Amino acid sequence: MAKIAAMIDIETLDTKASSVVLSVGACKFDPYSLEEPYDKKYYRLDIDSQLALGRTTSDSTIEWWGKQPPEIQAEAFGEENRVQLADFFADLNKWLVGVDKIWCQGPQFDMVILEHLYELAGHHRNWAYWQICDCRTVFNMMPSDPRKSIQQNLHNAQWDAYYQAICVQKSFKHFNVGGEW
Repeated sequence: MAKIAAMIDIETLDTKASSVVLSVGACKFDPYSLEEPYDKKYYRLDIDSQLALGRTTSDSTIEWWGKQPPEIQAEAFGEENRVQLADFFADLNKWLVGVDKIWCQGPQFDMVILEHLYELAGHHRNWAYWQICDCRTVFNMMPSDPRKSIQQNLHNAQWDAYYQAICVQKSFKHFNVGGEW
């Protein structure tokens, strides 16, 4: 039976584990093929409920967001389609059923922040530490960062997850990595 990988990316208002999470993007993919990533998810999390839990923001991160293009800022900070935390936790956990590996661009950022959010809210998370894989390490092994030539829509969690999944596939192909884990 084929194994399933997921890519997760987040956008935040701080760099600490306690950060407010603006958005979460995810997709499923087969790292051993060049098939299109599929079953994409995008969540824009409710900010007020995170602040009520004591989640943090930082001036430097907010200043950084202020330097991004207006359309990126609008997507990150817009109020429409924000999802409540309980709904996000339930949906992401359900979506992760059957996923064997979870990739992200630096697990010490994306997954640590998500794990802290789940823990602080007292909600069960549907993954184990041994499932987490780091695409930054893979990209650093390449002759050049594969994202640089294809990625668009930077700092949109949905698109970042999608392009990171494609680049893992391209990296695996470059190194002739085949099979299953």
